[in-house]
Amino acid sequence: MTAYQHIRSNKRRSVLLIIGFMIIILFIGAAFAYLSDAGPGALVLAVGIATGMSLFSYYGGDKVALLTSGARGPIAKEDNPQLYRIIENLTITAGMPMPKVYIIEDSVPNAFATGRDPEHASVAFTTGLLQVLENEELEGVAAHELSHIQNYDIRVMTIVIICVGIVSLLANWFLRFSFFGNNNRSSRAGNVGLILAIIGIVLIIFSPIISKLIQFAVSRKREYLADASGVLLTRYPEGLARALEKINMYAAPMKRANSATAHLFISNPFGKQRKWRNLFSTHPPAAERIAALRSIA
Repeated sequence: MTAYQHIRSNKRRSVLLIIGFMIIILFIGAAFAYLSDAGPGALVLAVGIATGMSLFSYYGGDKVALLTSGARGPIAKEDNPQLYRIIENLTITAGMPMPKVYIIEDSVPNAFATGRDPEHASVAFTTGLLQVLENEELEGVAAHELSHIQNYDIRVMTIVIICVGIVSLLANWFLRFSFFGNNNRSSRAGNVGLILAIIGIVLIIFSPIISKLIQFAVSRKREYLADASGVLLTRYPEGLARALEKINMYAAPMKRANSATAHLFISNPFGKQRKWRNLFSTHPPAAERIAALRSIA
């Protein structure tokens, strides 16, 4: 499979997952409106609150991510000429602005990109990563992170987080309404109403888990997409494959690992995950990513 085919496949799957998310939200909103006296106003309110909270994170999340990870910078070219030149050359190749470059004092090799668009982007690399990787491997990691920026992955994940917020709010309101609210569900006769009520209750109860699974699935697809897009920049998939092998050797978590920013990193900052937890991980297994990279023609 070519890099272009990998990119098309992962973009298509990301879109399908988000469409599925939207359908679930619409169904929950319809069920909530039918089973309560709130009507469609509850869905509109949930969309407004979730969007407002997510937009605040969207515009200020990069600063929070850099602060919580302990990143220092932005560095100048003379602070780390090798890293700076690699990123500079890749941005010229990609035709994108030079992002701000940060360094994280941590022996665990890792890196992340953040920023709502290429004009407001930052990339951060741990000292451990800079120490263990060869030039071609570091170039592969840098290309991966720049691809996240170029593919607007922060924007995509913001949409997903808005969807998660809407589902969580509706589920919470529904449970409160069910236990404490005065409702007229009993007066809504008919088999259709009963079936809708049962489906709505089941879906709303399990929707927080479903929404999180979809969020993690989208995050994993964007990692595959960044891997394939990065290969188009370097034209050398083996560089990133070897980098991932070295990164995967470190089982220890980062000193300032944080669940809120874990999805940003090239590798899970909490260290290796057990196989059964892959479904609930923001990152695909390293072995699968490496195999996908080495299958690119």
